[in-house]
Amino acid sequence: MIDTLTAIIFMGGAATLGTLSIIDLKTFLLPNKWVATFAVLGFSFHAINAFEALSIEQVTYGALAGFWTLYIIRAGGNWYYKQDSLGLGDVKLLGAAGIWLGVEGVFFAITAGAFAGLIHGIIYAVWVSIKNKQPIQMARLRIPAGPGFAIGTLGVITWQYRDLLVQSFQNAF
Repeated sequence: MIDTLTAIIFMGGAATLGTLSIIDLKTFLLPNKWVATFAVLGFSFHAINAFEALSIEQVTYGALAGFWTLYIIRAGGNWYYKQDSLGLGDVKLLGAAGIWLGVEGVFFAITAGAFAGLIHGIIYAVWVSIKNKQPIQMARLRIPAGPGFAIGTLGVITWQYRDLLVQSFQNAF
């Protein structure tokens, strides 16, 4: 039963990240209800497994580390660019990711997410350049950060809990 619930919660988390990515790509917003859903699923993932992978303290510190790290990056970016550089939805998303991943994992997710966002930005800039028949202009490129962070988070969750997930899926289905 626990294996089935673990697998379902993981799939729900992945689906929630996918939903958040689609919404962010269309609207440049990460709705609180979806970010909160991802956070609750993360807490449930650990609770259903009796906090064996991460203790309640590690979950709490992970949430704080993800939130405050991105909040500080946002504040620095906003100061430097004199405009919003990251939305608060991105900050809250990484707080929720910290619930899933703990401190070390959320730092990997931030790094992987930033790299995924960079690749997304380069591909998008090239596409716009070809479409508009103009040189690539990276200076004011506007892309949502959420999808990159979602990819980074899902990748780290899958890697960090690979043994638990393999066991859960084998026993559940």
